Amino acid sequence: MSNSFKRRDGFTGEKLISIPLKVLKDAKEKNPELYFMYVTHIGYFPKAAFHYRERRKGCEDNILIYCVQGKGHYIVDNKRYEVHANQFIILPVTDKYMRYWADIEDPWTIYWIHYTGDNITMLNKSLNLSITNGPIHIPFNDKAIETWHNIYQTLEMGYSTENLCNASFCLYHLIAVFLFPQHHINSNEQIDIITQTILNMRNNLSKRLSVEDMAQMHTLSVSYFSNLFKKATGMPPIDYFIQLKMQRACQLLYVNGSKIKVVASELGYEDPYYFSRIFKKYIGTSPEQYRMSSKNSG
Repeated sequence: MSNSFKRRDGFTGEKLISIPLKVLKDAKEKNPELYFMYVTHIGYFPKAAFHYRERRKGCEDNILIYCVQGKGHYIVDNKRYEVHANQFIILPVTDKYMRYWADIEDPWTIYWIHYTGDNITMLNKSLNLSITNGPIHIPFNDKAIETWHNIYQTLEMGYSTENLCNASFCLYHLIAVFLFPQHHINSNEQIDIITQTILNMRNNLSKRLSVEDMAQMHTLSVSYFSNLFKKATGMPPIDYFIQLKMQRACQLLYVNGSKIKVVASELGYEDPYYFSRIFKKYIGTSPEQYRMSSKNSG
């Protein structure tokens, strides 16, 4: 790629805001609790022919790029990737060499945002974000674009505490829409296995579902289903089912003031004492104590 054609920005129809470092520093010093994570730069590059960005020492921000048309490329830590329409990448904070650019023949159209925070490295680790993750396919993400516009339009109105705070809070939603699209994107595709399973759990809180029952529902082996479910939710299916039962128990104790044995029976526990032990294990207090504290909290 000829150096004379490389461009960082300056594309027809582009949108670009870079928040001054002093503004961010002053905002954090004034209200540090509001800026656990915050936007530093945000932009939109349509048909960004000759777009090229090189970062020899990596980047101190996370970089989220969502490609809606065309194609692009990037290299990080000597590995090359190709990004197509309806794919996104999140490049976490790194000191590794990186560069990214638009395809010559079919230049990408991208929405992008830089964000960071004092604990961004630990956050990335918790979310399993790595520079080696590669592009991720996603159905057309109108929710993300809507949230992106909300952030951009807010920052266009200036850097008041209210505007910066709103942008930061919207940032959480933007990231969630990409990382957990099944909860945000309206799709006519069949509901995924995990969502089907959870809905089935919610509809059968009075029963004793086994992992075998859940796996058989999808004609999957128990081990494969269990691994799939735990990877998606962070916990084994039976623990998740019990947690849903305890959530319902809390509602019954709080709203209806139901007797403990009635609540236990409604949730499939014949022995109310066993139910009470399970409740305390998951909620941290006994059903009776929970009911009494609920009465005093209104």
